[in-house]
Amino acid sequence: MRRFSDVALAIAWRMLKKYATTPSLLFPSLAFPLFFFIAFAGGLSSVSRVPGFDFPSGYTAFQFVFVFLQSSAFGGVFTGFGIAADFENGFSRRLMLAAPNRLGILAGYALGALVRALLTGVLLFVVALIGGMQVDGGALGVVGLVALAVAAALASALFSAGVAMRLRTIQAGPAMQMPVFILLFIAPVYVPLALLTGWVKTVAHVNPVTPLLETGRDFISGEHANLLLAAGVALGLVVLFAVWAVRGLRSAEAAG
Repeated sequence: MRRFSDVALAIAWRMLKKYATTPSLLFPSLAFPLFFFIAFAGGLSSVSRVPGFDFPSGYTAFQFVFVFLQSSAFGGVFTGFGIAADFENGFSRRLMLAAPNRLGILAGYALGALVRALLTGVLLFVVALIGGMQVDGGALGVVGLVALAVAAALASALFSAGVAMRLRTIQAGPAMQMPVFILLFIAPVYVPLALLTGWVKTVAHVNPVTPLLETGRDFISGEHANLLLAAGVALGLVVLFAVWAVRGLRSAEAAG
């Protein structure tokens, strides 16, 4: 386990194996996105009749994009829970002694988070298509949406990893989860940005999740998307939290 790639692949494989063989991890991560999708797209479908709601692909596709990005982001957050648990049981400390290239540890956790997010996303996409979702953006639109989901999963995984490596306890769970949860739900979740009012609209305009969400909806509906803004925000979040995570790794190294 000397090379960067060896360390990263070993960590990712361990993480995915544990995920696949632990029902308490596997089933909630699959069930909650489906629950949110059914609750939002089905239970709130009458929102599509609100004056001014003109999303061309229908309310199912409108909500699918949010749930798709949400499940990717939460998949990344739960990676931090795994890191914190590894510190509590002593595995991470032993791993740091055995792996001189410790950036590979961080890369392995991030890779595992991406694979988990993609597996959940595939299941969610299949269920949405069975439920009659329109995909007017074609294959390129789907590829663009997946790219946004990958960025969301990676950014949230790096954020939660930075928290977990600084605090090194599962009790840090709320500090990993709540910032991501709040950012997601002060975006234009149920209606387009133009239909929001009050302080929610003001906050949504500066929320970095908003351009990702709106661009994802443009991708799936085949509308013109602001690619530069979405790409800039996605790249900025990943770089910012990569620095945060690496500094968290250094903090864990210093703590022994």
